[in-house]
Amino acid sequence: MQALHSADALSLAEHRPWPQEGRERLIIPPPVATVGTGVPTGEHEALARLSPDTVMMMGDNPALPRMPEAPTLLDFFRYRVGGITGRHLVSSAKRALDEGQPEKIVLACLLHDFANVGLIRGDHGYWGAQLIAPYVDEEITFAVKYHQALRYYADESVGYAYPESYHRFFGPDYVPEDYIRRDAEYARNHRWYMSARIVTLNDLYFFEESDEQPSAEIFTDIIGRHFRQPEEGLGFDNSPTAHMWRTMIWPNNFL
Repeated sequence: MQALHSADALSLAEHRPWPQEGRERLIIPPPVATVGTGVPTGEHEALARLSPDTVMMMGDNPALPRMPEAPTLLDFFRYRVGGITGRHLVSSAKRALDEGQPEKIVLACLLHDFANVGLIRGDHGYWGAQLIAPYVDEEITFAVKYHQALRYYADESVGYAYPESYHRFFGPDYVPEDYIRRDAEYARNHRWYMSARIVTLNDLYFFEESDEQPSAEIFTDIIGRHFRQPEEGLGFDNSPTAHMWRTMIWPNNFL
């Protein structure tokens, strides 16, 4: 019934008028995306072009799939989570599921890089944990947050080695910041250490494509049991992180 409800909601959403219809809508990348890169933001040029027929982007962008009015977690996987990292999340969770890991760990694997693909890369474990905290068990939040620090530190007792790909990503002389070391030590001594560590063990660092890419739909029942979906939809339930979900719905808003 949930899938039918979601489809009906999307059908209704598709008939909503487009905001600022009939005008050219300009998109300026957020400062965090360009600072330090030397890539111009185009802000001055965009401001100079404003007119009754040219405005800054606000609301639904026709270039993106339109979200239902009360979006679910699966809707975000359908319409906002994709590409290499989207496949990575589903593959990691499927791997945990096939290993017989508890459902909470499977969901943590499914969500561990969610902020990376949908919101922001830097400190994505911290952002991701904050994003999902109102909707999941505390242990899932812990696993998502601390996988970020633990991934940099080997644990031979469980067969986790420093990822070879990190030498390629960051250079062989890279040393994590002090807060990463501190949080890894904290997690190492926590009762939920293995929950976060299992996420790193099921983290597929090479992001390889396979002939069969599973869909997040296979986790519908697990999500239903362990993710508290707000009736109003993610982004509209006035939770402490609703604004983060809205940012993913409308990623090109000027303000």
